[in-house]
Amino acid sequence: MKLQPGDPAPWFNLPSTDNPSYAFHSVAGRYVLLAFIGSAARPEAQAALAAIAARRALFDDDNACVFGISVDPLDRDEKRLQPSLPGIRFLFDLDGKVCRDYGVVRKVQAAADGDEVFTPSWLLLDPMLRVIEARPIGQAEAILDRLAAMPPAGQHGGTDIPPPVLVLPRVFDPTLCRALIAHYDEQGGAPSGFMREVDGKTVGVFDPALKRRQDCAIADERLRAAARESILRRIVPELVKAHHFRATRMERYIVACYDSAELGHFGAHRDNTTAGTAHRRFAVTINLNAEDFEGGELRFPEYGQRSWRAPTGGAVVFSCSLLHQALPVTAGRRYAFLPFLYDDAAARIREANNAKLGEGVGAYQAAPARAG
Repeated sequence: MKLQPGDPAPWFNLPSTDNPSYAFHSVAGRYVLLAFIGSAARPEAQAALAAIAARRALFDDDNACVFGISVDPLDRDEKRLQPSLPGIRFLFDLDGKVCRDYGVVRKVQAAADGDEVFTPSWLLLDPMLRVIEARPIGQAEAILDRLAAMPPAGQHGGTDIPPPVLVLPRVFDPTLCRALIAHYDEQGGAPSGFMREVDGKTVGVFDPALKRRQDCAIADERLRAAARESILRRIVPELVKAHHFRATRMERYIVACYDSAELGHFGAHRDNTTAGTAHRRFAVTINLNAEDFEGGELRFPEYGQRSWRAPTGGAVVFSCSLLHQALPVTAGRRYAFLPFLYDDAAARIREANNAKLGEGVGAYQAAPARAG
């Protein structure tokens, strides 16, 4: 089905020139121009690439970026397409699946043997990865002019679009906040990685360019019980009211520390994009010492540049599907309690995906239902 203005663009993973599985969903938060060129050997593709180069200043990765998408293996093997950072990258859809999903490759109706036709095209997407406009590849100037005329990415055409997040004060009382910080300071933290899909397995990886944080697992059952009880009493009912979702289980009892000494941060990511994290439904960020640090706010770049900061003991609660980032801490140390909430149906998904966990990622066995 041909995509139309307002339609969400399908997410996909494709190899790029330097990444075996580039996650397209991660580029939300800026304008995205897709150039389905087919093959760099085609004259119309060469003209499109020349037009991109002539308007190089449009593509800075902050406001906009462009992806050229090729189905020609020679473009990759002979390195005929090379990125120009920031803002200009190339992806290889060698089996044509993404092009079919986007309606760029279609079966010829009159052909009984399954012949397909490729239609080189432009597709301009907004910061939420929804379609603004589509044009034939020969109309480069028109699509680039449209991009140049768009308001800054964070303004969404002048409309304030608040992300669907809950900000809830008074989830943890001050005594619990202090006790959790003391537990961290006594036990110490360890570098915190994140999950990534590699060769069909969910594995833990470390990349300080994306994430700089130290985590401490909470072993004290009294602290775990106090945290669980507070979330059951003060977050779960709000999720039922706002999202018609009743959480019955909680993953992770950790205190995390973002330290300004290393500009602690976590770049834009989603929390449920691997088999090992697909069960996660809502993320919870509870600040433990909001008065003691600067920076460190949460931002949801698909919805603009506004940032969110809960008070001490307060929570920001949001769907794990939302792209979000923890901005760098510029002064002090930010302590936070960071669980994920899910339900019994998601617990069955989590257990079923044990076979897709890589080495070092602990298998899950469903416990009796409770938020814990």
